[in-house]
Amino acid sequence: MPDAFLHAPFDNATLAIMFVTISLAYIIFSIAGFGTALVAGPVLVNYMPLSQAIPLLVLLDCVAAFGKLARMHKHVVRIELTRLLPFMMLGSVTGIALLLNTRADVLMLAMGCFVTLYAVYTLTKPIGTRHLSATWAMPLGAGGGLFGALFGSGGFLYAIYLNGRTNTKEQASATQSTLIGISTLVRMAMLTLAGAYADLALVVTALYLLPALLLGLWAGEHISFKISRHTFTRLINIIILASGITLVYRACLGIN
Repeated sequence: MPDAFLHAPFDNATLAIMFVTISLAYIIFSIAGFGTALVAGPVLVNYMPLSQAIPLLVLLDCVAAFGKLARMHKHVVRIELTRLLPFMMLGSVTGIALLLNTRADVLMLAMGCFVTLYAVYTLTKPIGTRHLSATWAMPLGAGGGLFGALFGSGGFLYAIYLNGRTNTKEQASATQSTLIGISTLVRMAMLTLAGAYADLALVVTALYLLPALLLGLWAGEHISFKISRHTFTRLINIIILASGITLVYRACLGIN
């Protein structure tokens, strides 16, 4: 067994912070169906480059998405998958190229702006959904793939589309889990070909954090019975907003 599997890639204090962060991120995923990178990303980039943090979250997201899909596959709306998938893959290819060939400080500023704008949008948007035309599959699918590859979370764009196209909450959730599962597989394959997983320490870190993922998924299922999804998501978006503003501030100061 390689020595890398016998020693943690980070000190105990850093691993503890990562463990708590990943647990919180997957509590959110369990309830909302997306958002792990929006919560975990701003913390992880303090300990590793964004070009390593995103591949790490892709590995964990793949496990979480297919675990959720296994319980909800009967509700998947396949016609909406066929509309979104081609544009999602196009956006993913573009995002991977940008992720691996852009300066770290530029990515940090971009991620901070993205997280902040997303949080402001979710905190100010009116409650309720409206019917969307199928033509929205192109910009929302491509945007979801692009942001998913760059920042690990394009799920909110898929959610906007699916909530405006499906008839029930179960259909939207199951179809989104399928899309995120496929998206993570595509991104994982692209990142592997690009050499993102050549560093064994990244894979070891994912293994160390796997219990945190499982704990988060388990806790999320129990928490969802005690508070409303709207209340919980609003609280988390306030935290996300603070994280995004912090990232923008640090990037503007040139602090990595």
